[in-house]
Amino acid sequence: MEIQKALGLAIKEIRISKGLTQEFFSDISSRTYVSVLENGKKRPSIEKIDSLATAMGIHPLTILTLSYLILDKELNIAELQNKISSELEKIKSV
Repeated sequence: MEIQKALGLAIKEIRISKGLTQEFFSDISSRTYVSVLENGKKRPSIEKIDSLATAMGIHPLTILTLSYLILDKELNIAELQNKISSELEKIKSV
C-alpha cells in the first residue's frame, strides 16, 4: 500500500469514528473531493490536512500518525510515539 492510500483510509476512519458524513466538510471541501481523498486518488496539501483535522476536532498529526500505522501493520502506537519523541529531541529541545 502506498502512503496516499493510507492517508485516505486514515481520514475516512477518523471521519467515521466521529460520526461525520462527507457532506460535513462542505465548508472546506466538496463531498466529491473528500471521497477522492478517502479513496487515495488525490494528494491533499498540508493546508487541506490541517483544515480537515480542525473540522474533525483533532490534531493534523493524528491523521498522519494513523496513516503510518495503517501503512505498517507491525508498528504500534507506543513504538511510533517513542520514535517521534526521540527524533524530535535530537532535532530540537522540546
